[in-house]
Amino acid sequence: MSGPWTEPAPGPGRRPQGPDRRTTIWVIAVVALLLVLVRTHHVSAFTVLVFAALIPSVIVHEVSHGVVALAFGDDTAKRAGRLTLNPVKHVDPFGTIILPAILAFSGSGSVFGWAKPVPVNVGKLRRPRNQNVAVALVGPAVNVVMAVVFALAYRYLVPVSAKFGPSGFFIPIDSQSTWVQLVFVAGYVNVILAVFNSIPLPPLDGSAVVERLLPARLLPGYYRIRPFTMFLPLLVVLLYPQALQHVFQPFLNEWARLLG
Repeated sequence: MSGPWTEPAPGPGRRPQGPDRRTTIWVIAVVALLLVLVRTHHVSAFTVLVFAALIPSVIVHEVSHGVVALAFGDDTAKRAGRLTLNPVKHVDPFGTIILPAILAFSGSGSVFGWAKPVPVNVGKLRRPRNQNVAVALVGPAVNVVMAVVFALAYRYLVPVSAKFGPSGFFIPIDSQSTWVQLVFVAGYVNVILAVFNSIPLPPLDGSAVVERLLPARLLPGYYRIRPFTMFLPLLVVLLYPQALQHVFQPFLNEWARLLG
């Protein structure tokens, strides 16, 4: 969910910290719990595939923020050791594990989350106001690209016999082979991530567009109220997740066209 966040650049002698011990324990505990729940049939293998698609997708989303920031002159994420695909460096216990689990088990139909936002020092960007928008929007853009790639892979690489039964009827996704399910779910998850993160509310990536369009004289007032709006997306997710279906559905329909 979260976009890149600003922090002072690390000093020249500061070394990237190693993996956080508590995060490592969280990851191990949740993986073990999922395995137990699957073995005892309390959680379907399909739900596990959702997590398998979600976690790397949110990590790639966050890493892309740091890569683009580095290209524009800010090496804060690199110095913090965040330009890596190692999941332990990016996992946020609530956003990457707890919230997706709540949504998956609630049957809301939309499962999404976020990783720890990469640190970005906007002041180090060569053109801060313009390039900050690019740094923010590259995350949803990467999710769009991944959604399209997985949709085309499902359309052209999955054999027809794996998608349709002998009578020509479509086989439900959760009844298809595991690798076919994973291709489908990975595309679906990336559509949700792209759309959700594009909503123009802090701390979502789409808020960078609003910030850029505001006249400079209104920015101080915007910065004052921004901390109080950061909980709005989370409240919607937790209190009325079905409302987001109205936002997601048009984009999911377009993505479904790519599936063929």
